[in-house]
Amino acid sequence: MHDTDQALFLAVHGIAARYAGQPVPVVMRALADHLPAAPGMAFDEIRRIAEEISVGRDPSGL
Repeated sequence: MHDTDQALFLAVHGIAARYAGQPVPVVMRALADHLPAAPGMAFDEIRRIAEEISVGRDPSGL
């Protein structure tokens, strides 16, 4: 796993633990504030991740 990928997975995991069950806009704001910059990370992908966290899932796989 590349360092950037690992940083992304860890950030998503931390946000999932803290924001599980929160509304999508709240989770999206947390992702925007805490995700490290990654090339190719599109708005649609961030929204999909936020939706997973909003329903209580941890999409990081950790």
